[in-house]
Amino acid sequence: MRHLKRTAKLGRTGTHRNAMLANMVCSLILHKRITTTLAKAKAARSVAEKMVTLGKSGTLHDRRLAVARLHQQDAVRILFSEIAGAYKQRPGGYTRIMHLEQRPGDAAQKAILEWVDLPEAAAVVVAEPAAVAAKA
Repeated sequence: MRHLKRTAKLGRTGTHRNAMLANMVCSLILHKRITTTLAKAKAARSVAEKMVTLGKSGTLHDRRLAVARLHQQDAVRILFSEIAGAYKQRPGGYTRIMHLEQRPGDAAQKAILEWVDLPEAAAVVVAEPAAVAAKA
């Protein structure tokens, strides 16, 4: 019986799965949006939201836990400085999954995993230097 076994195995061994999810979350942190299969997006969402929760407290211990899980210090730096700060007042639900069409090769359901309310803040930061350059 499979009672209380919640881990989506995704056809991989445990170490391969953990490495893949860590890389997916790092890509999400760096690029703000990733396109993947629906099953992988659902598995990566829980890891990403747990990392944001660590980033919200921002202690040294939490930073070390995030580096141990993600293995990329630059991604953890962005997570703790930019992303976690944007969600300081939000109690949860930092990511969204949008369904896409099926992949033609194997008919796998594709999805987009992205941050909630973060692209608007990033768009404002990108728009400000262009506005300053236009005024000058």
